[in-house]
Amino acid sequence: MSRKSLPELQLYVQNHVEYREDAVLAALTELERRGEQPTEAAAIRAALTPIVEQQRAAQAELAASRPAVPGQATPAADAPALYSPGTIVLFSMLPISTMVGGGVLLGINLFRLRRMKALLGLILFIVGYLVAASQVLTWAVLTQGLHPLIGSLLFNVPAVLVYLFWFWPRYVRTDTYRSKSMIPPIIICFLLVWGLQRAMPYLIKQQPKEVQMEMEQLMKR
Repeated sequence: MSRKSLPELQLYVQNHVEYREDAVLAALTELERRGEQPTEAAAIRAALTPIVEQQRAAQAELAASRPAVPGQATPAADAPALYSPGTIVLFSMLPISTMVGGGVLLGINLFRLRRMKALLGLILFIVGYLVAASQVLTWAVLTQGLHPLIGSLLFNVPAVLVYLFWFWPRYVRTDTYRSKSMIPPIIICFLLVWGLQRAMPYLIKQQPKEVQMEMEQLMKR
């Protein structure tokens, strides 16, 4: 915390429900060291100190109960079952799921951890990103000749970076979890793709002639 600026430390206090309890206490300590005393500091410290002490006691008990196996770390049985960052990246980059698939898995993690405000923020980000980035992608493919596959990959990359470097460290905030299987999401994705493929001819026929021609040209690329 000593390297953080004063506004960053104050942000920990103002939005303390969104940060790890021990991080908030560390921010309070650093603020006091710098001669700052937030008005709500005493109440926050009184509320969070028992939680941090309980977490440390549980971690110490867990560490003592584990066998000392070099290079091997086994999650506790009560650790949350989450989709790993690797699984989120995979489903964000696959053509059958795109960044929406990775966002859904990340959203399931946030729901599992009861990070409801973060989940709402994730939903708003996905909707806004789809609206803005899809327009850019359509322009690049139809007018600049960008290959759809390359465009799809470029479309997904910024969203993946936001998932990994904003939402995960800020809101998931845990390195101890049980990794969930990726088989159910894969099955769901294939079923959705199969359904879209069956419905695509019908959907194309419902569009105006100009749109039909553009979509057919796009599919032939």
